[in-house]
Amino acid sequence: MFYWLMKYVVIGPVIKAVFRPWLVGRRNIPREGAAILASNHLSFSDSIFLPLMIDRRMAFLAKSDYFTGKGLKGWATRLFFTATGQLPIDRSGGKASEASLNTGLGVLGRGELLGIYPEGTRSPDGTLYRGRTGIARMALEARVPVIPVVMVDTGAVMPIGQRLPRVGRVGIIIGEPLDFSRFDGMEGDRYILRSVTDEIMVALQRLGEQRYEDVYASTVKDRLATARAAKAPASRH
Repeated sequence: MFYWLMKYVVIGPVIKAVFRPWLVGRRNIPREGAAILASNHLSFSDSIFLPLMIDRRMAFLAKSDYFTGKGLKGWATRLFFTATGQLPIDRSGGKASEASLNTGLGVLGRGELLGIYPEGTRSPDGTLYRGRTGIARMALEARVPVIPVVMVDTGAVMPIGQRLPRVGRVGIIIGEPLDFSRFDGMEGDRYILRSVTDEIMVALQRLGEQRYEDVYASTVKDRLATARAAKAPASRH
C-alpha cells in the first residue's frame, strides 16, 4: 500500500510533472509472472524513473549502505528507498553475493519483476561496459525471461556526484524479452553464464546504441581514481 501511495499520490506525480519522462515498448513488460529487467546504469535516478513508468510493481537490489544511515537524513533515505521498491543487499562479495542472489530469487519466486544493472555499478562516462554474470545465473535458476531496458539522458539530469537533479527530460526504451530456456539446468556452467550475459549486453547496446567496451565499469572507475590521485600532489605545487 505504501509503495502505491508514494508512486501514484506523493512522489510519482511530482516527478512526472517536472521531468516529463517518456517510454517506448511498454507492451514488452508482461502483465503477470516473473521477469528480470536488465538496464544500463547512467545515474542514481535510474532506480526512480523505471519503477515509476511501468504499471507493475518492481524491486531493485540496492546497496545496503542506503538503509543504514543515522539521523534524520538516514531515516529519509531509508524511507525513500523503501517507497521506491528497493531491497538492501551487501555487495562485499563471497557469502554476501550469495545472499544477494537469494534475495533476487525470492523476488522472482513470488512472480514479481526484478530490476538489475548487469554492469554492477554506474557507468563513469556514459559508455556501456561488460556485464557481470550474476544476472545470467539468476535468470537461469529462476527460469525467467530477461527484458533489456535502456535509460536515456538520466546521466545528464543527475550526473554521478550531484546531489540535486537538473530539470530535463528523460526516456526509457524497453526491448523484447530474451528467452534463455535453451540453457535450463546449465546455471553451473561458467561459460554458459558468460555467453548469456554477453547476449544481454549486446541486446542493450543495440537497443540504446551506446558505445561499448569489453571491460568492467568498476575497473574503469579504479583507473580514474588512480589517475586523479596521481595528479593531486602535482596540482598543489
